[in-house]
This record gives sequence, structure tokens and C-alpha cells, in this order.
Amino acid sequence: MSKIKIKELVKAGVHFGHLTRKWNPNMSPYIYSEKNGIHIINLYKTVNKLEEACTALEKISSSGRKILFVATKKQAKDAVSKTASDLNMPYITERWPGGMLTNFVTIRKAVKKMSAIDRTKEDGTFETLSKKEKLRVDRTRAKLEKNLGSITSMNRLPGAIFVVDIRREQIAVREANKLNIPIFALVDTNSDPKQVNFGIPANDDATKSIEIILSYVSESIKKGLAARENEKLENEAKKEKVDEPNSKENRKD
Repeated sequence: MSKIKIKELVKAGVHFGHLTRKWNPNMSPYIYSEKNGIHIINLYKTVNKLEEACTALEKISSSGRKILFVATKKQAKDAVSKTASDLNMPYITERWPGGMLTNFVTIRKAVKKMSAIDRTKEDGTFETLSKKEKLRVDRTRAKLEKNLGSITSMNRLPGAIFVVDIRREQIAVREANKLNIPIFALVDTNSDPKQVNFGIPANDDATKSIEIILSYVSESIKKGLAARENEKLENEAKKEKVDEPNSKENRKD
């Protein structure tokens, strides 16, 4: 991972917290000072926590597990969907479907329903339906795509979730905690860092702040994915070496 520069974090406004009257006391270890009624986050603590989170995310991605990104607030939607798409990771940027994790079997059934509709269009079955039925099926497909289209590649529970604004995404946090799924998150001064495993003290309202944190996170995940790919290639090369002598012996016979 590239060295995290404090100046870049300052420029992105990562250090700006919430109004002092809206603070969560559990965030006190990460607050540097107060200015004009706003808490200022200690960016040295941010760097330490971000490095810790990135190391863990690299390890999870190198194991082949998916990391689910969650952010439904306007300021984070585009940045999160772009980052997750680039990494080929699942994400939720619309409404969080209740039971997404705790009732994952049902969610997978809904995703399969979407695939089944697509198959009817491919094999021509869709064209045999009446106009009214076609309209109903298309509406169902559009609704499923909007809410679940970004998680079609997630065939099992994720190895971790990455959340922007844990107060807003409290249902997702609650479900992940219930299943002991590691939670990585931006935690602002109005949040409770004790609710997550890897909290990164940062402004979770400014798009630039969210983007810069995601850039470091993305870099670490890419590193983990590359390490997994290299390991696969090495294993394949070893297998070929083992098989080669056997094939030569067979030719002699």
C-alpha cells in the first residue's frame, strides 16, 4: 500500500467531524480538538487505523472471500459502486434488503429468480406471454436489478463488509455482528466505533473524504487479489512439473 499522506487527508477534509453536541463519547480517543463547534479528528490515529484495516482487507481478499461494500447515502453511492465494480466485489447502494445476511438463502432465491427471467428472454419463452404478463415480469426484473443486481456474484456470505456511515447502515452492521462477519467502516465523531471490528476515524459525509479512504482500501484489496492470482499460477506450474515426468514414463511404456 502507498504511504498514507496526512496532507492529502487534510485536503480531502477527512479531519472534519460532526457538531460537538452530536458526538459519541466512544470516539473521544480519536478526537484531536474542537473548532467552531465542530470536532476535529486526529489524523495520526486515522492513518494507524487505516493501515490496520488495509492489512486485514488484503489478507481477506487474498483468501478468495468477497468483501461486501455498503453505502446508501448520496455522497458515497457513486464512489462505492465504482470502487466495488473495479474490484469485482458486491455492493449495496440502494436500500439495504432486510435479512440480506441473516436470511441469505432467501436473498439468493431472489437473485436466482432474476436469472430465471433472463433465461426466459434468451429461450423465447418471454415472447409467448401476454402484454400484461410481459409488463409485470419486466417490472419485477427491474426491481430485483435495482436492489440486488450488484450482488449477483456473491454466492455465499461475504468474508467482510465495508460500511460508510454505520449509523445510517445500522441494520447491516447488526446483521454482520450477529453472524460474526468482520466489519470495516468509516466512523465519524457521531458514531460508536465499538460496533465495528476495524473503524477508520474519518469524515463520512464529504465525498472527497470517502473517496480518498476508498482509494487506499482499493489498493490493498487489489494487492490481495494479485497475490491470490500469483499463488494460483504457481500451483498450476508445480502441478504441470509433477505431471510432466509421469507423461514421459507413459510414453516409454
